[in-house]
Amino acid sequence: MRGMLRGVAAAFGQATGGGDRRLRLRTLILIRWIAIVGQAFTIAVVHFSLGFELPLWPLFAAVGLSALINFGLSFSFGATTRLTERRAALLLGYDILQLAFLLALTGGLQNPFSILLIVPVTLSATTLSLRTTVVLSLIVFAVATWLALFPSELPWYEGTFRLPALYVAGLWLALVLGTALIAGYAWRIADEARRLSDALAATQMALAREQQLSALGGLAAAAAHDLGSPLATIAVTARELANAVPEDSPLAEDVAELVGQSQRCREILRSLGQRPDSEGLRPFTRMPLSALLTTIADSYGRPEVQLDVMVERTSGELAEPHLIPTPELKHAFANLIDNAIKFARRRVRIVVLLDAELLEVSIEDDGPGFSPEVLELLGEPYISTRQRSDGLGLGVFIAETLLARSGATLQFGNLPNGARVAVRWSRAAFEAFAPEK
Repeated sequence: MRGMLRGVAAAFGQATGGGDRRLRLRTLILIRWIAIVGQAFTIAVVHFSLGFELPLWPLFAAVGLSALINFGLSFSFGATTRLTERRAALLLGYDILQLAFLLALTGGLQNPFSILLIVPVTLSATTLSLRTTVVLSLIVFAVATWLALFPSELPWYEGTFRLPALYVAGLWLALVLGTALIAGYAWRIADEARRLSDALAATQMALAREQQLSALGGLAAAAAHDLGSPLATIAVTARELANAVPEDSPLAEDVAELVGQSQRCREILRSLGQRPDSEGLRPFTRMPLSALLTTIADSYGRPEVQLDVMVERTSGELAEPHLIPTPELKHAFANLIDNAIKFARRRVRIVVLLDAELLEVSIEDDGPGFSPEVLELLGEPYISTRQRSDGLGLGVFIAETLLARSGATLQFGNLPNGARVAVRWSRAAFEAFAPEK
């Protein structure tokens, strides 16, 4: 199972690592067209409507160059093209420098539109890697510093306008801090969304695998049932031939082989009927919860680890519930039990607690326990669950996601010597999930 989870994570790429995040070209082109139109409109309004003198030729040349680049990208690549990390970074870097050029001719940081320098960095934070976002942020810092140290005159009604140096320094600080904070916040939120999406996809793949195993087991049982009658006829006929053929007949050996092979086929079909899937659990057959946990624990047991499954009652009248071993339950408990056995030193206890108000399954081990920094993050995807860092941390996330469908909640904690995971249902939630009939 651990190998399967690693394969799933590799297929989708861990969001905490350098996953291949690509920005769609069509999205970037659309955003840039909005910027180009906005720049041209603003320049025209300021110059012709407000009457402020602007260097029109250099300004419109910079806007026109961006438009030409956009046209070239539109005609050179398809609408569904996804940019590589490097190409997207180059285009966003160009957008920062182009806007810096426009600001340099129109007042520098004194220009109210200098706040738009944050836009390319924010776009990078939501779609590209942290490294690219940091590089673009440094470019914005450098550009903002240059615009603050070497400001141009801001066109105004009475010629030009210049803000005090202290105010410009405040604008620079606000722009730098705003870029860092907004980029960091946007990257964090986007990264969490990517990680959650990847982990949910991994959960769906793991659940689909369990469902396929259950379906395969049902198909094997059906095949064993359907083949039983014709095989029984073949076996009876073979035995009759064996009785009818003399021992010294040249066909005696062939008939004996036929009888032996028919008997072997019957044994194979019998075993398929007894174990319809890979874990020995018949699909759609109700069984006690403790029996389900025992079967799962036995499949992950280690010789040096003692496994104890027990049932405790707060009242002697409470009966242990029976439920269908669905793929969701099997896979969820398999992840939790496998994790406990993996880190246990000598013993793992699985306790089914029956109460009038709730049903609890407690999985306890005598291992190193959960580290304090990890205990707060358990349930998040790609978090290692113990003090050792091997594993992807997907097991707990998958278990919690699958058990939540049944109305269960998970609680994690440490014992004086070991760790404890408690799966709890209210009686109403469990009966709704696994009714008696």
